[in-house]
Amino acid sequence: MKRKQFIRTTATAATGMAIAPLAACKSDKKVKVESKPQGKRTNWAGNYAYKAKNLYEPKTVEEVQNLVKELTTNKALGSRHCFNNIADNPLNQISTKYLAGLYHLDEEAMTVTVGAGTKYGDFAPELHQKGYALHNLASLPHISVAGACATATHGSGVTNGNLATSVVALEMVNAKGELISLDKEKDKDVFEGAVVNLGALGILTKITLRVEKTFDVRQDLFQGLPLESLKENFDAILSSGYSVSLFTDWQNDIISQVWVKRRTDRPLKPLGETFFGAKAATKNLHPITRLSAENCTEQMGVPGPWYDRLPHFKMGFTPSSGEELQSEFFVPYKNALDAILALEQKKDVIYPHLMISEIRTIAADNLWMSPCYQADCVAIHFTWKQHIKEVAELLPTLEATLEPFDARPHWGKVFTMSPSVLHKRYSKLPEFIELMDLYDPKGKFVNDYLKLNIV
Repeated sequence: MKRKQFIRTTATAATGMAIAPLAACKSDKKVKVESKPQGKRTNWAGNYAYKAKNLYEPKTVEEVQNLVKELTTNKALGSRHCFNNIADNPLNQISTKYLAGLYHLDEEAMTVTVGAGTKYGDFAPELHQKGYALHNLASLPHISVAGACATATHGSGVTNGNLATSVVALEMVNAKGELISLDKEKDKDVFEGAVVNLGALGILTKITLRVEKTFDVRQDLFQGLPLESLKENFDAILSSGYSVSLFTDWQNDIISQVWVKRRTDRPLKPLGETFFGAKAATKNLHPITRLSAENCTEQMGVPGPWYDRLPHFKMGFTPSSGEELQSEFFVPYKNALDAILALEQKKDVIYPHLMISEIRTIAADNLWMSPCYQADCVAIHFTWKQHIKEVAELLPTLEATLEPFDARPHWGKVFTMSPSVLHKRYSKLPEFIELMDLYDPKGKFVNDYLKLNIV
């Protein structure tokens, strides 16, 4: 269902979905939050310049509520790690940077509540010190919890769901400025549509995540995995650790690096000096081999806390390479090897614009707008040189190559896949649009990105 118009009617119980009760606003008193003077503002990589004229930085939930009430259109802005216009708005952005911090650890329920603007790397060490951990982290700890969950950003592991699968409750401000609380158990029908929300339902203010007892992880790296060996041992390689990453530049019929991350609280078998034909690394490596490994988390089998091993990059350093573009495509696990081999046939057009590709697994989930909705997936990631024109011209070719394999793009990265294809691949999209009708009946949070790809 594609809606060309910006007109919606408020959903009611007749839609068949449970409607969560709305919490009362804390105050009707107007809270003045001045917009910051705007120069050129970009995402972290510098490839996208925001068009919003005003940036607001509220420090309390009450200030968010009053801003949303007063502004006719707005969009939440997190840690700016998206590579497209998903977080942009023609007029107003509302930053979540001050809605941050570890608010509450419930040791009985095994949950932690954080502000929506909190970056994983900012609260993970404290969580570890208290004896707890999250099930996984993305390759970068620099991203905000709200933004990561809203776009189905992920870590890796054949049994590990994306970061949004840890969410058990959330709080957000809807288009009327009302404070909404949703719980995984109490509001199941709505909840599974609201977690990966693409910023379309409101401004997230708090998120509650499931935690577990803390654990250590060791990273073992190998170099020069023959492509033929990957073909013959695909399942064994990708399931050889708690989290496994394959890095390749698609050249010379090899996977240049294999990163195997294993929990030390589980039985470990020696991996040896050779790993399916790859040789053990003799020093710390950056995924882009020519770059210094200084900003990477410790490798060489040295155990360390989960928050300092599951990501590839340290919190205190510039992640990845800095100036880059990123694209990523999820394919069902059953199609993954064929998809990889099909892309390998395009290596000569990929290589001139590529820094590195990463291949990882993500377990299935039940979140409506997740690329892994009801399907175990393999994510094929491209870190591009900032060849904006050339990458834009190349992406349709790669997307056509992946067409037979039911590929879905990462919502926060660069893609050109047509809306008609996206709509076919998200069976719960009509229900998600009903949620948009419910929480944002006049389209206050709808921007150009959502107009193009969702409504």
